[in-house]
Amino acid sequence: MKNIKPLFAAAFIFLVNVAYAQTAAPAATPTVTLTPSTAIAPAAENPYGLAAVWGQGDWVAKTTLLLLIIMSLASWYVLISKLLAQKRLQTMAKDAEVAFSKAANLQQGADAMAKDSPYRFIVDASLDAVQQHPSVAGQVDLNTWAAQSIERSVATVQSNSQQGLAVLATVGSTAPFVGLFGTVWGIYNALVKIGASGQASIDKVAGPVGEALIMTAIGLAVAVPAVLGYNWLVRRNKVGMDGVRAFGSNLHTNLLVQADKSRAK
Repeated sequence: MKNIKPLFAAAFIFLVNVAYAQTAAPAATPTVTLTPSTAIAPAAENPYGLAAVWGQGDWVAKTTLLLLIIMSLASWYVLISKLLAQKRLQTMAKDAEVAFSKAANLQQGADAMAKDSPYRFIVDASLDAVQQHPSVAGQVDLNTWAAQSIERSVATVQSNSQQGLAVLATVGSTAPFVGLFGTVWGIYNALVKIGASGQASIDKVAGPVGEALIMTAIGLAVAVPAVLGYNWLVRRNKVGMDGVRAFGSNLHTNLLVQADKSRAK
């Protein structure tokens, strides 16, 4: 009996330790194996984007979209071409100033400028008017005759500088309404689909409503650059024409001085 009691005590202690180890051990983490069916799928392509508008839209929606694209291309063409023309006008103004500072008379100064320069056009027209003055000398004095010729030439240059600005003004004022028409047409299509299906589920109206919102955004994207470009070009035109008018005023004085020198000889 004395030998059996220690064996029971040792067995009891061993069982207690085993039970404690099982309760204290962390739970096993299950392993998950990804099969081809559970793999993460790539993001689906947006079914309501611009491509969907063109692919699913009717002829009215496509015509509206084409019209907005044409208006945008026209406004950007005018904006870029007018900026280049205004930059060229600034260069010609500097060339005219240099040419007349080195010339002995007005004709030499005009010959030193480019043939398509508006400053040369004003000088040539003024010199022609001076040569024609004797035929009207009895009715109009040389001062008034030369001033009228310069004013007409400056008005012609100003008219040429404003060409194309009407396109920007038209696009800026009408593009939002064209986009709004596309919006109204898209909402109409959405209502038609709701009425035909008898239920207002998201899959029935998401396409037409998305088309409507895209048309609105495109209309604004076309109109905003046209309006900003128009205001910018008008401001730059005003600055350029101020220089042309100043040149015309100086030319008027030089014409009268040259005419007096010619009569003195």
